[in-house]
Amino acid sequence: MISDLLSLRALVMSPEAGVRALFRDAAPSLAVPLEVVEAPDAAGACQCLPSGVDLAYLDGAAPPDQLARVIAAARAAAKRPFTMQLAVGAAKSAFEADGLAGKPSRPEEAKRLLDRSIRVRLPSRVLVVDDSSTMRTIVRKTLAATRFPLDVTEAGEGLAALKLVGEEEIHIVFLDYNMPGFSGLETLAEFKREQRNVAVVMMTSAATDELAERARALGASFLKKPFFPADIEAVLSSFYGLRALNPKRA
Repeated sequence: MISDLLSLRALVMSPEAGVRALFRDAAPSLAVPLEVVEAPDAAGACQCLPSGVDLAYLDGAAPPDQLARVIAAARAAAKRPFTMQLAVGAAKSAFEADGLAGKPSRPEEAKRLLDRSIRVRLPSRVLVVDDSSTMRTIVRKTLAATRFPLDVTEAGEGLAALKLVGEEEIHIVFLDYNMPGFSGLETLAEFKREQRNVAVVMMTSAATDELAERARALGASFLKKPFFPADIEAVLSSFYGLRALNPKRA
């Protein structure tokens, strides 16, 4: 198991002791060992970075100059962490961190954010399902160009995908809509019927509002062909516990 092979280190910078405590108290319940180091301000956060940090959660309530200072130090670190600015409400104002996430106010929210966001440092197993081998190759190459660690395998039709998801630990399925035999929507419906704990992204070149709504009603995200790494990253934000990614991050 991955959890037997590694542990992660997270920095939580917040002027609020209660916010820091939410992360600290949630960490022991995670499947992957996570050490949480806390800092009330930029000075404390910058002292933690040289010793190595995988994830940095930065409270958006901190003064802007402090946020900028920590983000700059994180980018200059020998081991560069993935930085997340924590925001209240649905606002998506400009941010310099790698991603924007909701600021937790309850223990369950902190645990859910940690559960999801630690995945940016762990390989996620991805299944690409398309009856065209050429399209599977294109999707595989596009996934390889994203900024997330992904371990990709393939299936040529829906029934094979159902078998793989039933037998192996698959985290994300990129599922073609238009396939002979078992269609994408039928495969998606079967995932839901079998209560498979897998994120699904429906892919199609024949995008309509009706099709998108049907896919979303079954719990899937929607991606129109052709697409690019940035499109995939945007659609997967919620998988990683993020509201948005910074398109300019290197």
